[in-house]
Amino acid sequence: MSRQLMVVGNWKMNKNLLEAFSLTSEIITQAKKLSGTIEIVLAPPAPYLHTINSMAKDVAHVKVAAQNCHFEMSGAYTGEISAEMLHSMNLAYVILGHSERRKYFGEDHVILKKKVSAAIKAGVKVIFCCGEPLDVREAGNQQAFVQKQLEESLFHLSAADMSQVVVAYEPVWAIGTGKTASPDQAQSMHAFIRTQISNTFTVDIANNCTILYGGSCKPSNATELFEQPDVDGALVGGAALKSADFLQIVNARTKAIFNNC
Repeated sequence: MSRQLMVVGNWKMNKNLLEAFSLTSEIITQAKKLSGTIEIVLAPPAPYLHTINSMAKDVAHVKVAAQNCHFEMSGAYTGEISAEMLHSMNLAYVILGHSERRKYFGEDHVILKKKVSAAIKAGVKVIFCCGEPLDVREAGNQQAFVQKQLEESLFHLSAADMSQVVVAYEPVWAIGTGKTASPDQAQSMHAFIRTQISNTFTVDIANNCTILYGGSCKPSNATELFEQPDVDGALVGGAALKSADFLQIVNARTKAIFNNC
């Protein structure tokens, strides 16, 4: 497998300054002891990005991601952050399309398409989130729903640009609810996403694309999720706020490599 295996910690709007730096320090201390096979990505709130990126700069397999960016490079957009600003801080990634951004801030396919293009143009890799709500899953329309998200916001990219994208499948019904997609459900959707990428771009692009699971991944279910061949890692929410839990998930991803050999 040539694609990058990865565990991303999305802190959302949590942690004060000292708590954020303490959590980062705990994770980096343990990350230094790891082989570097797994890329660890921390996505703290925007005010902490620069300092946390500086804290992580000497550990090659620890990267930092922003949780959002605007689609314009500059301008009169009070309170917004551009992809160019993120690039100027040497940030590796930006998370786009998270279900909470879609739900609470009205980000639709058109807006996300522009954000994806802006990030790639600025030289910032994208972690693109997609996934269906409960009513769509219960109706059995999850594949068509996710396919539209990919087509409308991601598949306008060139093959070269697509190689700068990580896809995160987040079943909306499993975010913050304690529910988790079964390993079979996760594998089925991940395989479907990879097939759509292959059909739109190339088999190589699809095989090299990292696809993460992002629905209430925690230490208790990480191992069985990572045993699935198309689940390359996780976009972790609540469990990312405790270093012990987050590092257990990282370790589970590491162990799964050897178990699958």
